[in-house]
Amino acid sequence: MSVLKVIEVLSSSPTSWEDAAQKAVEKASKSVKHIRSVYVQDQSAQVTNGSITEYRVNLKLTFEIE
Repeated sequence: MSVLKVIEVLSSSPTSWEDAAQKAVEKASKSVKHIRSVYVQDQSAQVTNGSITEYRVNLKLTFEIE
């Protein structure tokens, strides 16, 4: 039987929401082992002078506890 835990992670990227999510998983995986899934809870963007300058995601990461 496995036990899973969920943590909330925030990330951003100047490129895209997908890139922000990928960066969050890559960074979290350096200290959190056995990541099973990611749920994108929220997406937002910062706008400067009529253009998007930063994509932001709020993720829930699920991982197995050893």
